[in-house]
Amino acid sequence: MTLPGLRSSSDASEVEHGPSLIDLQQMKVIPRRHVWRWIGVAVVLLLVAILVHGFITNPRYQWDVVGNYLFSTAVLSGLVRTLELTAIAMTIAIALGVVLALMRLSRSGVLRLVSGVFIWLFRGTPLLVQLLFWNFISALYPTFSLGIPFFGPDFVSVDANRVIPTFVAAILGLALYESAYMAEIVRAGILSVDRGQFEAAQSLGMRRSLLMRKIVLPQAMRMIIPPTGNETIGMLKFSSLVSVIGLPELLNSVQLIYARTFETIPMLIVATIWYLVVTTVLTIGQFFIERHFGRGTQRQSPGSPVAQFLRKAFTFHAAARPGGGS
Repeated sequence: MTLPGLRSSSDASEVEHGPSLIDLQQMKVIPRRHVWRWIGVAVVLLLVAILVHGFITNPRYQWDVVGNYLFSTAVLSGLVRTLELTAIAMTIAIALGVVLALMRLSRSGVLRLVSGVFIWLFRGTPLLVQLLFWNFISALYPTFSLGIPFFGPDFVSVDANRVIPTFVAAILGLALYESAYMAEIVRAGILSVDRGQFEAAQSLGMRRSLLMRKIVLPQAMRMIIPPTGNETIGMLKFSSLVSVIGLPELLNSVQLIYARTFETIPMLIVATIWYLVVTTVLTIGQFFIERHFGRGTQRQSPGSPVAQFLRKAFTFHAAARPGGGS
């Protein structure tokens, strides 16, 4: 029996040590209610439903016209030209960017200066200006000549318009512009590798070229791949600027069609759909490349919703065995 105003030994123990394990197991856990989160989700879903309803029911979108031209010969031809521009320009830009990055990190002051001036020039001027410049290069150099300066006639003399037609001018403008950005991306990736990797390889007598190829660049790829993927997607969209020099890529192809049919909106939707399709394919490819070079790393960013879906769909784990074994 316990006198009024006094606690029993069990009550005193509970006050001193807190509730027992049995009490904790019997406690009912009530999850925290996130009212404003659900309100926000409801508002977003409502806005999405309004937009989808507008897309479907608004006759001015002319979805029948979109369906008729989506796989037309002219549009697909422009799409192929866009893919060619993107693939060729990015290949040249990546190769040249690696060379420029190594020049920036070289011990030679001349190489560092040349690389720095190149990056400053091509990164500091608009892409549209560079495309127009290469397209009208014959105004500066009507012919390209090969010979020894100040000694006799030239060996070869070729018309500039034959050497640099419209397609080549577009490739030069896109590739040289992008190479300046790729040089900085590659340089940042190389600098992200721990200095001890360099010192360890040099202590083994490894040549600098072999050191870069076998040790530094494979580790730097983890930092280089994500921005390179973004630059590739950007290059896909930048390729639409070549329409100003008359090259019939995807956007220029749909422009020629709606200039004849006056169906501007549906033709722009056709171009948008193809840009989104190709961008999605490039995003999926970037995901698999990132996962390949990110093997062995503990920290992985969640990435975009597409990357999260791919990670869940294409990542397999062994089922746990009974008893806690793997």
